[in-house]
Amino acid sequence: MRKFFIEYPNVQTASGHLSWSHYCELLIIEDKQKRTFYEKETENSTWSVRELKRQIDSSLFEKLLLSKGNANKETVNELARKGQELAQPDDVVKDPYVFEFLGIPENKPILEKDLELRLIRHIEDFLLELGKGFMFVGSQQRVTINNTHHYVDMVFYNKILKSYILIELKTRKLKISDAGQLNTYLNYYKTEINDINDNPPIGIIICAEKDEIGAEYILGGYENNVFASRFTYVLPNKDELIKELEIAMKDE
Repeated sequence: MRKFFIEYPNVQTASGHLSWSHYCELLIIEDKQKRTFYEKETENSTWSVRELKRQIDSSLFEKLLLSKGNANKETVNELARKGQELAQPDDVVKDPYVFEFLGIPENKPILEKDLELRLIRHIEDFLLELGKGFMFVGSQQRVTINNTHHYVDMVFYNKILKSYILIELKTRKLKISDAGQLNTYLNYYKTEINDINDNPPIGIIICAEKDEIGAEYILGGYENNVFASRFTYVLPNKDELIKELEIAMKDE
């Protein structure tokens, strides 16, 4: 209570949409800009206390800053002031995605089909990890080209960007053929599925491993929005993320 009084001397600045339990979690965060970000996101996304704790544990603030590639003071201030904004396709992409809620031991081999089934069973947690505005359309969505059936692993719709999000799961390293496959599906959705008010679809390959140089060549040159991200079964090491962030900010 004392800390709440110190941090929110004008109680009117505290959000009336958050519970005391929310503020107990927020007050643990010493960095005011980081705390303001989570406060803003909790209110905007109506996170429960459990969801707030998970996003803090998965270091969402640090991951978003690092994913922007220019973690300078202006970017930090912008995130703290507005929260996460989805304005363009790459704003929906995280790297890595954290699937600790699946309970799979690290480095345990798993088939892509089994990974997909586990994500469907934990769809609420998966939607939380994907981020704002995601709605689940379905899994193994059929794409028929020249009487040949193909299937997209998972399809979502983002109501903020007004775009279908096509996700392909790969429990191995990113390959050249993966981007071509997903780009074909995106062309199909753009031509056959999109309504007049929909924006172009977005494709994300979630793979076990990728190297940045290879990914740049594999994903480059497409007219469609094709991205690749890694996944992990363990929460990121916060100290390492903060250290990466400090290095990025010094390099600015």
